[in-house]
Amino acid sequence: MPARVHLPAAVPPLALGQLHSLVENRTVFALDSFELSIFETHQAAQRVALRLDGLALTTMLRGKKIMHLPGRPAFDYLPGESVVVGEDELMEIDFPEACLGQPTQCLAVAIAPDTIRQTIDLLNERYPRVEAHAPWALAGPEFAHLINTPELTGTLERLVAVSRTTDAAKDVLAGFTLQELLVRLLQTQARELIFQDYARHLTTHRFAAVVHYIKEHLTDNLSVDKLSELACMSKATFFRVFKREFGLTPVEFIVRERLAEAKRLLRQPLTSVAEVCLRAGFNNLSYFQALFKKHEGLTPGAYKKQLG
Repeated sequence: MPARVHLPAAVPPLALGQLHSLVENRTVFALDSFELSIFETHQAAQRVALRLDGLALTTMLRGKKIMHLPGRPAFDYLPGESVVVGEDELMEIDFPEACLGQPTQCLAVAIAPDTIRQTIDLLNERYPRVEAHAPWALAGPEFAHLINTPELTGTLERLVAVSRTTDAAKDVLAGFTLQELLVRLLQTQARELIFQDYARHLTTHRFAAVVHYIKEHLTDNLSVDKLSELACMSKATFFRVFKREFGLTPVEFIVRERLAEAKRLLRQPLTSVAEVCLRAGFNNLSYFQALFKKHEGLTPGAYKKQLG
């Protein structure tokens, strides 16, 4: 389930009397190294043009947009997703469902180029990626549309909160949070690159080979010893570098893959929860049920019943 960013309760949708127009009302928080904007739309519209200063990370909060970006097919943009928009890139946006009772709401963080460069330089100097030929860098347009990770969502929520405070050290605190946001964004793009497109990188990226092995052996006893051997690294180094590159440990990745497989199997009408537990790589039914509820908010049985 995609992670969602929730605005603080003190920032409800704008009241009718506060609207400057029914399309793209904007609340702005300007800080030293970034500008955070909340856009709100109360009327269906098409091809609304928008351009932000600097590279921007945008995140859908409520409703639905259809995004038109240069050189890319149009796509649906939904809560729980983010889009990285290039510096001065023109967006054209459709709002097919926006109305007074259900406004569309989107968050945008426009980041100064120097801040991005300094953060990436720092990562490459002190915390290099596992493959020297692929240093830290923002990925290209093919990885601009992302499903938010819980880590990216949590950092965005903290950035909204600190941007709204009146703390005297607000800009300092916001600067640290923005730096974390950039790290989380880079990790999220790294996940898209290797977790989703690993087959293209099997011969050039050691973690692609590890991900391929995990996906092919989900029901096996997947030890960190075996995985680190595949990566040609010591166990401690493998564990540390994997988490640094992707923002989660190898064990957490295995659990997420098994839960995703469990959800796929639960959609099949003739499978039982006990059968799904084993086929997804879990060998303890009680553990599987507790873990599934922790991550999905309901038990496997309730999930299956909801689908049916």
